[in-house]
Amino acid sequence: MVVRPQIQATLLTIIAGISDAVGYITMGGVFAANMTGNTVLAGIALSEGRYPDAGRHLTPLVAFFIGAMLARLLLRLWNRPMIPLLLEAVIIGAMAFLPIALEEPAVLVLAFAMGLQASAITQFGGVSVSTVVVTSTLARTADAALDHLWPAEAGKLPVVATPRLLMLTWIGYLVGAVAGGLLLHVVAWPLLVPAVLLVIVVLL
Repeated sequence: MVVRPQIQATLLTIIAGISDAVGYITMGGVFAANMTGNTVLAGIALSEGRYPDAGRHLTPLVAFFIGAMLARLLLRLWNRPMIPLLLEAVIIGAMAFLPIALEEPAVLVLAFAMGLQASAITQFGGVSVSTVVVTSTLARTADAALDHLWPAEAGKLPVVATPRLLMLTWIGYLVGAVAGGLLLHVVAWPLLVPAVLLVIVVLL
């Protein structure tokens, strides 16, 4: 069924958007899922001689990387994406009840969880889509839109994923970021929402 992978991909991007928004706002301007953003901010800090700030933006990359490696290991051992996703849900759910006073350890744990998600599921209905970054997704959506308006000759260009799936994942990330910003004002434990959404993804 095509709808189920689309729902899963959209929910996972919502989770990443919430985590990035909550992390950025409450954990000192550092992204939990968007490693491109952290890399750029680290580069700017290095160019301005703010070395501790650069380190704050680079260390989540290490945590993310380790999380992605662990997800890959778990997939090799059991080949069940639900295992790293459930581990991610437990981590994020536990974080929801911890005080976010220690910004740096908190963002590292959240980045680790996002690394788990990044490698847990990369295919949705046979289509490769990232659920933690959306820059390439936006570019592929543009490709698919043009191909729909003006079909290319067969074999000239690689086939692009379905525009609907790509658009849903980009919109999901945006909705997640908006939800993350809003949840901070209305819910005592905003990270519980992505933890619950992860359980729904696993159940799907």
